[in-house]
Amino acid sequence: MKKANPAQRVPLEGVIAAAITPRQANENSIDLGATLELIDFLGERGVAGIALLGSTGEFVHFALDDRRHMLNFAARRSRVPLLVNVSHTTLDGAVGLARDAMSAGAAGVLLMPPYYFRQSQAAILSFYQTFAKEAGDATPIYLYNIPACTTEIAGPTVTDLLASGRFAGIKDSSGSLDYFRVLGEQKALTPFTLLAGHERIYANCLRLGAQGIVSGVASALPELIVALDRAHRANSGDGAGRLEQRLAEFLDRAEEFPWPAAVKEAAKQRKMKTGALASPLGESESRKLAEFAEWFRGWLPDLLRECEE
Repeated sequence: MKKANPAQRVPLEGVIAAAITPRQANENSIDLGATLELIDFLGERGVAGIALLGSTGEFVHFALDDRRHMLNFAARRSRVPLLVNVSHTTLDGAVGLARDAMSAGAAGVLLMPPYYFRQSQAAILSFYQTFAKEAGDATPIYLYNIPACTTEIAGPTVTDLLASGRFAGIKDSSGSLDYFRVLGEQKALTPFTLLAGHERIYANCLRLGAQGIVSGVASALPELIVALDRAHRANSGDGAGRLEQRLAEFLDRAEEFPWPAAVKEAAKQRKMKTGALASPLGESESRKLAEFAEWFRGWLPDLLRECEE
């Protein structure tokens, strides 16, 4: 008989904020105090969970010891479950990070295929199977499909992995509704948690079986994504449409910059400490980011009022 996966008994659902990672001034290290303040901010605004050290969290910029140290404090501070990205260029590195995350008290781990070097689908399948064996049955593992940053977990590969019953779920950041439809069809055959990773298509993802979203925008605007999720689930056409328009207004401007520069600037305008960008913008982009900040300050009050309606 196949073992029950612990993560399937307590699935992560709803809005999971993909948190930025504040940086120390003039240092390439995590600002722990600012991170804990951000965790408080997100928890107080109704998110169902927080994803740490993902793409929005710019995990590649931080030393492993710094990441471990932050996780220990974050898990003690957070009032909501934590989903921790443990992606690494090596299997051993990913397994070590997963053990650290679970020891700290994470609710589950996110894992993309090894990044930078392209992988074959056979290698990806073996990587995940070996990772699951070494991480142990008590580790809820969420596949992380993000083709913009690493090799795609192709349809046949992802269905093989999910059909095994060993994986708690998947976050899909491909932006492809065809791919998400494949996941929804597999979910009907094998129970797992299906999480969207693209805000623009979240409504369609819900119709295809999504149980929630891991949202970078929610790191700066949790009220918007929580209200939008609530409106979609209540089938509130007018309310959802109005909030979708607000989301599009933000994304249309934010996507002019390297991710997550605009999200960090939005958080900064909400009085959160974010630290400097890991890589400076050019002169023209810096001017545009200042214009974005000015627009955001004027736009935010009405948005927050709409989210409360």
